[in-house]
Amino acid sequence: MNSTPGKTNDSLSDSNSEDARQQQILHKKKSSTQLPQPGTTQGSCAFDSAMMTLVPITDAAHVVHGPSGCAASIWGSYSSLSSGSMLYKIRFSSDIDENDIIFGGAKKLYKGILELQRRYKPAAVFVYSTCITALIGDDIEGVCKDATEKTGIPTIPVHCPGFIGNQNLGNRVAGEAMLSHVIGTAEPDTITPYDINLIGEHNIAGAIWNILPLLEKLGIRVLAKITGDAVYKEVCYAHRAKLNVLLSSKALINMAKMMEKQYGIAYIEESIYGIEQINQCLRNIAAKLGNSDLQERTEKLIVEETAAIDEKLAPYITKMQGKRVILVIGSFKSWLIIFAAKKLRMEVIAIKTNSNTEEDRTRVKSLLGQDGIILEQNSPQEILQIINENQADMLIADKRHQDTSLIARIPFLDINQERNHAYAGYIGILEVAQELYAAFYNPVWEQVCQPAPWSEDREAGEAGNSLEEDI
Repeated sequence: MNSTPGKTNDSLSDSNSEDARQQQILHKKKSSTQLPQPGTTQGSCAFDSAMMTLVPITDAAHVVHGPSGCAASIWGSYSSLSSGSMLYKIRFSSDIDENDIIFGGAKKLYKGILELQRRYKPAAVFVYSTCITALIGDDIEGVCKDATEKTGIPTIPVHCPGFIGNQNLGNRVAGEAMLSHVIGTAEPDTITPYDINLIGEHNIAGAIWNILPLLEKLGIRVLAKITGDAVYKEVCYAHRAKLNVLLSSKALINMAKMMEKQYGIAYIEESIYGIEQINQCLRNIAAKLGNSDLQERTEKLIVEETAAIDEKLAPYITKMQGKRVILVIGSFKSWLIIFAAKKLRMEVIAIKTNSNTEEDRTRVKSLLGQDGIILEQNSPQEILQIINENQADMLIADKRHQDTSLIARIPFLDINQERNHAYAGYIGILEVAQELYAAFYNPVWEQVCQPAPWSEDREAGEAGNSLEEDI
């Protein structure tokens, strides 16, 4: 399978559902009347998302073949953590300039890769094309092949210029690069009947570390993590797993489908955010691995973990039940907060997310109930109106909306893209509960609701003047 953009587009068209095709048709109709806006792909182009997918391979070096600004645009934006090598934290770029654009930057890239390999001895090198180097036609595939032959260290091309598509396409390009050049190139020392791969979790804030102990208790071995806290070698022998577990990311579903076709590895789509969701995830893994003893142990573990987390959440339920909240956040975090709010017996009265499909909207409606409100826009005026009309107790959004909560004088919780807390698994729900509690009962909000000191002085002065006039 080739990882070039053309092949990627072909595979995407094969995997699109009927609903997705209809959405594409509608989008094309709209595009004839809507002009593209400058900067609309910034922060979520194919290049950015391909790097976000592959950079968590921690013992590999990641080289951006393009201007140094391309490397700076994404590095460090997502807090994917490592339990081992920190090589992935170092920025590498060919730093092409005007001269390279005219005469080509392939030789400069080749020399840079050799120097990088000499200094750092990485397990592998991933080379990412960018808009400029794709347009001038630099042959990164040939450079990577020559570098591999010269040094013996695998050097993998990733054809991901930003102009080929959006964030989801970049993730899939990264998946195809792993299928073409990495997976199946090595064998594990041993295999067990309970080997699985975890796909689509990038270990943001250490989320995957909340799940691994649960699987270890059940005797399930995670053969490869693609790609959170991953090492290159384990991705190489991912083809020996008995099951692929796709976690909270549909972007790599093409990869799971191709592994099923090529290696006969079944896959399931699961979520590790929310108590019911993690319970179902563990049950489905045990069922797919097909061992009755494993299923019994799984049910026992679920009962123990659920009882333990219910006991820890009890004080927070007492303090937070009945509170009414509004969510203005994006991606998976909207589901997470809804699940946590329901567990704490809070009421979500309105929600606005950035990327809801019709399927997502139907799911949100079913979770919020008939009275739930889905905001069409996230303007401060609309949010303030909802807060006032529904007597909301709390606003949960990113920091752009903090001023809105100050105007409304209600507590505010910042749920940001660079999150520093691991929300996965049973422990993750406790983390969310602690954050909600700390934000709601922060003493600063009591002070915010009080009149400003100068207002009190003025009111006291006016009262004194009126008293003197009466005398």
